[in-house]
Amino acid sequence: MMSKLNYLIGVSLKRKIKTKWFVAANILLALVIIGVSNIDSIISFFGGDFNKKQLIYVVDNTEQSFDLFKDQLNLVEENFKQTEDSSYEIKLYDKDVENAKKLIEEDKKTWIVVFNKDPETTISATVISEGYIDAIEYQLVSSAINNTKVALATMNSDLPLEEVAKLYSPITIAREYLDEDKLSEEESMGAIMSSVFPIIILPFFMLVIFLVQMIGAEVNDEKSTRGMEIIISNVSPETHFFAKIIAGNLFVLMQGGLLLLFGGMGLLVRKLLGGNSIIQVFGDDFGSFITKVLDNGLSGQLVYIIPLTIILMILTFISYSLLAGVLASMTTNTEDFQQLQTPIMLILLLGYYLSIFASLLKGATFIKVASFVPLISAILSPSLLVLGQIGIIEVIISILINIAFNWLLIKYGLKIYKIGILNYSSKGLWKKMFKALKTNS
Repeated sequence: MMSKLNYLIGVSLKRKIKTKWFVAANILLALVIIGVSNIDSIISFFGGDFNKKQLIYVVDNTEQSFDLFKDQLNLVEENFKQTEDSSYEIKLYDKDVENAKKLIEEDKKTWIVVFNKDPETTISATVISEGYIDAIEYQLVSSAINNTKVALATMNSDLPLEEVAKLYSPITIAREYLDEDKLSEEESMGAIMSSVFPIIILPFFMLVIFLVQMIGAEVNDEKSTRGMEIIISNVSPETHFFAKIIAGNLFVLMQGGLLLLFGGMGLLVRKLLGGNSIIQVFGDDFGSFITKVLDNGLSGQLVYIIPLTIILMILTFISYSLLAGVLASMTTNTEDFQQLQTPIMLILLLGYYLSIFASLLKGATFIKVASFVPLISAILSPSLLVLGQIGIIEVIISILINIAFNWLLIKYGLKIYKIGILNYSSKGLWKKMFKALKTNS
């Protein structure tokens, strides 16, 4: 039996790997991943510049606003982006507005800020640009202009410069936790998890979809060509079933390894090109967060988070492959299988979105219960574990539930599979399943 099982696994893997589609798809994936990892270098090569500062000319008709505006814009940007490196180049323009507009004709990305005296509001301002300005960037400039107005009004009230400086100096906020186990870095973990973690689990999400469709297509192909009858006459349905499951899971694990390899190649190319690290690309605030996490020992959690996540993912791969094999056995063509796999895809999609919004559902019983549900626990449990909403015990319980779920799928799924693979009727799919369970019970 083992020799036949190994033979079927080998044949199934060769059918997947030794195809032009597999080679072409992975070449395309490698190019995409390496390209995305070095997108800034690619854009710079074609004339873009990530490091180029936004040029702002200031026409100061008040003769007091320029220095204040420059300081305020740098201060607002520093508080918002948590970086000391300004992304603006601010220059004083000593001619009138009409001449300043000609500067935009020379460089359409240039902005102009005009300050005029206003008896009622101290000053008025106009922002001139070729087209629209990004909403966040415009908010920063608007805040700096408003702060400039307040600063001028304060200065005109005869307050000492030292007092004016105190009004605009950023306040240092200390955090104190009554729970001694809490760390300041964990307070911003929710924002990181809601943005970074979904990106990390996206490959897993795609591999599950690929696994389900691949097993379904292969089983339906064998049934539609009547090759299934020849195969089953030489091996038992159990051997054929497990061969499909093992081959499918080995293939997606291999594909996952290739994705990691392509990511490593992208980082290597980035290093050879002399680009910034990925952490620097995400921003200084993200980089400082990662540094604090490592310095404060939170990285120690990865020692058990990574192994538990891998175990859950492998068990979930097995769950989806078992379901796909059972459902595919009851169908005779790809169209019928597509209908049956729709609920599976909806469950997977639900788990993906729950992981995105996990930080917003903190403390909710629903999200904790959902982390135990097979098929989505591999997506949801690790994110809740990092957020501190569940502990290691809960994740281990999720693993045990997944093992039990897979055992039930094997026990009852085989009953359906034995009858389904030689049944070529496309009517009453669900009735056939229940009848198969009763017949073999």
